[in-house]
Amino acid sequence: MSPNPAIYVINPGSTSTKLAVFIGDRLVQAKSIKHNITKGTSIWENYASRYQSIKRFFIEASQNWSPDAIVGRGGLLKSVHGGTYAVNEAMLSDARNNFQGEHASNLGCVFAHDLAGEFGVPAYIVDPISTDEFEPIARLSGHPLIERRALSHALSIHAVARAGAKKIGKTFKSARVIVAHLGGGISIAPVQYGRIIDVNDASSAGPFSPDRTGSLPLQPFISLCYSGKYAETEIRKLVMGNGGLKAYLGTPDIEVIETRIAKGDRQALLVIQAMCYQIAKEIGAMATVLSGKVDCIALTGGMVNSLRVVRLIRQRVRWIAPVFVFKGEHEMHALAEGALRVLTGQEHLRTY
Repeated sequence: MSPNPAIYVINPGSTSTKLAVFIGDRLVQAKSIKHNITKGTSIWENYASRYQSIKRFFIEASQNWSPDAIVGRGGLLKSVHGGTYAVNEAMLSDARNNFQGEHASNLGCVFAHDLAGEFGVPAYIVDPISTDEFEPIARLSGHPLIERRALSHALSIHAVARAGAKKIGKTFKSARVIVAHLGGGISIAPVQYGRIIDVNDASSAGPFSPDRTGSLPLQPFISLCYSGKYAETEIRKLVMGNGGLKAYLGTPDIEVIETRIAKGDRQALLVIQAMCYQIAKEIGAMATVLSGKVDCIALTGGMVNSLRVVRLIRQRVRWIAPVFVFKGEHEMHALAEGALRVLTGQEHLRTY
């Protein structure tokens, strides 16, 4: 195997798919394809048309760079340890059956498998959303009927934890890093010696985010559920899609909210301050998971483009450990690097 193999990367989202070609760890071509998705249809009803668009891009790319492997984003599969996995029939079955829920990332391993068949190369996923490295103590919720789930932005969290460790001169396997992924959903995780040992479920716990409520006061929420005013689907949308900044301010767009703050909107300022206050509280809580032995705190995700958001969080948590900000897209590089570590013998390939 060449030390710089060609790796095709596929990262599906709800209405678009990010595609890239890497030679070793160097990005040489990238594109985001928008798809015409029929509203109300499942992710699998649009699979064929999405796949054809993806295939066309890579067929053209193959004229310059013949692939050595295809890697797709991993979805809501069975709980697994972090790492790079070979796509197999068990994984494909669980993805197609939406094992832990329907999410666009479930498409990733199937896209990778089908495209790999076209080129006769292996198909992988890296650090799927269902990456589960919890200690048993972290699983208890407060009632045996409900277990805390290890669902997170694991791909981004591992990638940024590696970057944070490098900043302080440590290896990924020797560092203790708290990573805060601040996007449409928020995942805050203590990464100890390469493992995500706890994390809030971004779909139902932790700080509120641009469009999610995060944790809610339980008794009033139960009353809301049984008020007769909302169907179950409406309640689910209320907490994930119509919560957070969107519920308070009518928009999840940080830039729009910043403009309103600049014009003197005090309510907008209060809501942003409250969100950052909750993020800082969650970082502080995760510091206790590491018994206060935190090497650094790493902030990433779309919201770190806001100087205000970074400043408000930093001023509350900088006493814990140095705070680093990692802007930009990390998932595509993380997928390519996971495949690269396997292809070059730096890491063992895992079996699902």
